[in-house]
Amino acid sequence: MKISAFVPILVSVIFLLVIPTSCEKEIPAIIKRTDNTAEIKRLTLIADHDFDQNEYLKAYKNYLTIIHLSDPEKNRIDYVDALISIALIQLYEGNYLESEATATKVLPQLKYLKKPRFAWETYKIISENYSATNDYDNALIYAKKAYNLHASPRRKANALANIALVYMYQGDYKKAIKIYTQLTTAGYYGNKKKTNSLKDYEALDYAVMRNNIGISYANLNDSRALPYYQEALKIRLKLNDRQNLPDSYSNLSDYYLSSNPALAKKYAKTAYKHACVVNTYKQKKYALETLIRTSTGNDIKKYSKIYINFRDSINKIRLTQKNQFANIKYNFTKDKEENLELKIQRAEHKLEIQRQKNRSFISYIALSITIFIFVFLVFYLTLKGKREKNDAVFKNEIRISDKLENDLEKDIDETLSFARNNNLENVSNKEQFLNYLSRIYSKMRSISRENSTIQTNENYSNGLKEMISEYSTSNLNIIINGLNTFSWSKIDRVKKIIVYRVIQEIFDSMKTLNNASLVSLTFKKEEKNIIIMYADNGTNITLKKTILEKRLQNVENRIKTIKGTLNFDPYSENGFKVNFKFPI
Repeated sequence: MKISAFVPILVSVIFLLVIPTSCEKEIPAIIKRTDNTAEIKRLTLIADHDFDQNEYLKAYKNYLTIIHLSDPEKNRIDYVDALISIALIQLYEGNYLESEATATKVLPQLKYLKKPRFAWETYKIISENYSATNDYDNALIYAKKAYNLHASPRRKANALANIALVYMYQGDYKKAIKIYTQLTTAGYYGNKKKTNSLKDYEALDYAVMRNNIGISYANLNDSRALPYYQEALKIRLKLNDRQNLPDSYSNLSDYYLSSNPALAKKYAKTAYKHACVVNTYKQKKYALETLIRTSTGNDIKKYSKIYINFRDSINKIRLTQKNQFANIKYNFTKDKEENLELKIQRAEHKLEIQRQKNRSFISYIALSITIFIFVFLVFYLTLKGKREKNDAVFKNEIRISDKLENDLEKDIDETLSFARNNNLENVSNKEQFLNYLSRIYSKMRSISRENSTIQTNENYSNGLKEMISEYSTSNLNIIINGLNTFSWSKIDRVKKIIVYRVIQEIFDSMKTLNNASLVSLTFKKEEKNIIIMYADNGTNITLKKTILEKRLQNVENRIKTIKGTLNFDPYSENGFKVNFKFPI
């Protein structure tokens, strides 16, 4: 063995022998955690109460503290509940990107939680965020994920109702009507309705579903909308559902807009009256819009002026709240970093004291090191090939993850600084701020993907297909051929991880460097080799050839670890093409 290869082995051996033998007392001093369970429980009660009272700023601050104090293993339920609550607050405040990023942090914890309600809440939040940003395809995926959980009958029914709601957003009103009708005439809600056993909060859900049937019929210009509107209104009046009464009256106003303008105006005024009582943005905005639609002459000017002033005041309030949330998060992060620095200093001081005590033991273990080196070298040379192969597999994952995390921390600081120092009502500043948020969201998604666990069991092909589908957008279609034409179970686990990461890195590269609208990914088995071919119809890849070659060098290094080869052609007239193969 060369001397250069022997040095790191010697250093490793010294650490292996010195630390376990003579520094056993210093390890607990470094990793010891304070038990904050009692404080976490106390803060959770306070935060939950503030959340229920719509005191979101107070709740938000306490939930952040809970997350900081929690051990994600020991206090996992409180930790996950706090993340879900923060994601809900961000959703309610219209911070959809931050809400999705927060909800994504829950996903790695779900496999440790037996109760499906955590997954149900998380998928529901992510679905609603996608709906709010008009990404209905992804909204439908997560709504269906919530439905497929083994949840309680009521959650199961509500998940199906969420699927119907996405269909409404997509304009597929017939599908929505079919699902809502099924829910309210059979199953959980239908059966309870038949036996008059609906509890008040269940009756409110039932009214929402019946009202949504009416909305769907109205959008289809079908007069059958009216009885559903009337039924929902009757339930809401009986239960004094102040939150949803404005919408019922606004729906009826729109229904009678053409056939009976006077009645439409009456319902619009009633809707606005109730909306002013609850004073929520969505209901008040809809009520004012119906008033404007049903008004004539000076009334149009009157209500239009009220509407404009209302929108301006809401925008100012939302901007103030957004700045308040940003300041809370910034101050909390700053305090957390200062506390962490103090803890590190104390730990280093304890470590230095312990090292002084341990120096006297070094002379006694010198002989043991010499003997151990010879034993270790025999073992090392035996496993050297396998260890180098595994190290190469995960080397790029660590590099990419560290880079993304460092970049993300820098981007967050820049975004918070920009929000504090600039007027976000200015259009250009607002767009710049949204660009910052979009960049942070993109990098967080990348971190999540890079650190996610890869299943190498019988579900490998499904996981691979799902990962590829995540790159599909309204502007990019992906065609997958031959994925299941051979058995993945016969392929080595390390090779499957390499394939997964190689495909992921190719798509990541093409997402940022190419303008393709169609991608084809083909899997073939030829004799004892697997061949995977990527092709797209992009046109501007040659302009960024240097960057692409550098990225594909990482891909090629991965392939070589499993004795594979890679070929690519950036100059193709029909787009960019790359293929690689490896032995089974």
